[in-house]
Amino acid sequence: MIELKNISKVYQVGDEAVWALDHASMKIEAGEFVSIIGPSGSGKSTLMNIIGCLDVADAGEYLLDGILIEDYSELELARVRNLKIGFVFQNFNLINKLTAEENIELPLIYQNLKKSERKERVAAALEKVNLRNRAKHLPTELSGGQQQRVAIARAIVTCPSLILADEPTGNLDSKTSAEIMEIFHELHDNGNTVVLITHDKNVATQAARSIHILDGKVSEVAV
Repeated sequence: MIELKNISKVYQVGDEAVWALDHASMKIEAGEFVSIIGPSGSGKSTLMNIIGCLDVADAGEYLLDGILIEDYSELELARVRNLKIGFVFQNFNLINKLTAEENIELPLIYQNLKKSERKERVAAALEKVNLRNRAKHLPTELSGGQQQRVAIARAIVTCPSLILADEPTGNLDSKTSAEIMEIFHELHDNGNTVVLITHDKNVATQAARSIHILDGKVSEVAV
């Protein structure tokens, strides 16, 4: 499903070139549950942005479902992000003036789905994260764990094949983190490919396979 070949990303900081990714190669098959683990500044977020088609590499090749990303048009990439990939972020990225169900509905509005279908899908997504009784609440009326559940529901409402989560437990206590991880396990059991970016070894080891990243270099072995 995901194949990166010698991916490099370099940022210019003053006179210095910083290699966020240094000839990184990796492969993730459809249906896998993989964690990408590394310390702050290791290149995790850059790697996630490239996998999620939010950014492009300076060098190397990225194949998604066997197709080179560079062969996609901007419109096609937007469709990939909206239909194929569900994003979950550490800071939830919810819109505070919208209720839980309205936040979850947003990706479906971009798909121009009928209101009746949007309503059904939102209800099903809320059910999956056990949050039906908070549908009308604003993010400010929800706990951190509940906000992350809304974010996960928003990610899965489009029925994506890939769930891409960036530090999804980073702002949560241990009990709530365990509950959120249980949701990811359920999504994986239901056939989703799950890629989870984290700095937490306890979270990373819950995946079937861990990919390690340090100073932009990727390895299957801890470094």
